[in-house]
Amino acid sequence: MNDTASSTDFSGVIQLSVIVPARNEERNLPKCLQSLLLQSDGSFLLGRDWELIVVDDASVDGTRAIASGFDGVRVLEAPALDLSAETRVFTGKTNACWFGAEASTGRYLLFTDADTVHQPGDLVRALEEIQGRNVGLLSYSPRQIVSGFWQRALMPLVFSELASVYKTADVNDANKRLAAANGQFLMVEREAYFAVDGHRGVGRSVLEDVDLAYAVKRAGKGIWFRYAPDALSTRMYFGFSDMVEGWTKNLALLFPHALTLAAWRLLDIALLMLPILLIPLHYLAMWQQGVILLIWARTLLRYYTRVRRSNFSPLDCASSVFALPLFIGLLVWSWVKHRVLHEVAWKGRDYRI
Repeated sequence: MNDTASSTDFSGVIQLSVIVPARNEERNLPKCLQSLLLQSDGSFLLGRDWELIVVDDASVDGTRAIASGFDGVRVLEAPALDLSAETRVFTGKTNACWFGAEASTGRYLLFTDADTVHQPGDLVRALEEIQGRNVGLLSYSPRQIVSGFWQRALMPLVFSELASVYKTADVNDANKRLAAANGQFLMVEREAYFAVDGHRGVGRSVLEDVDLAYAVKRAGKGIWFRYAPDALSTRMYFGFSDMVEGWTKNLALLFPHALTLAAWRLLDIALLMLPILLIPLHYLAMWQQGVILLIWARTLLRYYTRVRRSNFSPLDCASSVFALPLFIGLLVWSWVKHRVLHEVAWKGRDYRI
């Protein structure tokens, strides 16, 4: 198959191209590819109806060898990346995604990360959903797999705030400007993708999934975004440092008013600690102590009502209160990295922004 299929040929020769950008993903890639290859059945055959492309993004581990070991997987090598601040056109991920898209032939393109695991029938159901809703872009937020105390405590906080800011009803409303997407599962109709210049059009962005969704929505193609534990799961981070680096890269972009959000969460800490203040304030009248406890109870109820929107377990949501100082610190540090230092790091690369 020609690795340089024309990006302007919108007719396509197959129904779907699945594109997996991968940089140093030897730990995640086997499960991802196994779950994708299991999507083929008697009515939806790899090679006839869909193709699977892995784009190796200058990996220095066994990523390329692992991908090449799977029958039916087409392995490409991403072009060399220019990281100079003045002339940079892409990040590593946008570079790999754009190269994979140009080499693809499907009427629909699915960009999915190497840390995802897909449920049986995922691809067919997604195709039916994007066609049934008549939108140009469909994106799923996967079920998040977390391990260790800090992941279990922090991730519900982040995802509850995302659910509060990016309300799905507004995201999916063609008359509202708000857009959102998750690059772990982003399916886009081929013509809509190339009409907005795809990942090249958002090439410098380190939040390319959301920016691509905005571009498609502005073009009037329509988007649909939802939480989809029925479709796939992901383990975003394996360690604390990975998690800190990842959210430092994204938080200030996901939350444009990051410092204001940090101040509100700092207020949560103060209000949640109100009962402790009653110990030295025992001289207060009973009604005054009652008012303090009422404020505390209302804060607690409001906090857990909000954090339950994250779709994490009740236990993880309960532990999230202990991650509030970490979340505040990450919001502030992400703001400093983006607004003051104008640099972020991700997967062994430093980007000037």
